[in-house]
Amino acid sequence: MKYLGVDYGQKRIGLSLSDEMGSMGFPHSIVLNTPRLVGEICTLIAKENVGAVVIGESRSLAGEDNPIMKDARALGAQVTERSGVPVVYESEVFTSAEARRPPTKEEKSRAPKKHPAVDASAAALILTSYLSHTHHG
Repeated sequence: MKYLGVDYGQKRIGLSLSDEMGSMGFPHSIVLNTPRLVGEICTLIAKENVGAVVIGESRSLAGEDNPIMKDARALGAQVTERSGVPVVYESEVFTSAEARRPPTKEEKSRAPKKHPAVDASAAALILTSYLSHTHHG
């Protein structure tokens, strides 16, 4: 089953897709947080035959929801309502920081020259984290 990862932000939303086996997330794109967001995500779900969505769960270091989580949960509810696809939440602690980390020499040698944007990379980290501990694939 294919999964869609979402790194929710007030201005930009990072999106990632898993492989067909649901074993790892890969950066896909960045979309703007506009009133058309739910429609854009549902179109991608249909186009890519996505079976579940994983949204980053933004919490403070004390473990409480950050203010942005209310909007991220509202997005999740709307996506499920319109697409019929289940939405789950995965901790995104430090994913944006990890996505901004400069690549190691080994990573540079394996990676394409063009680096994906941080939001899409953070979405891929969120998705891969979820997939790794739920034993998909």
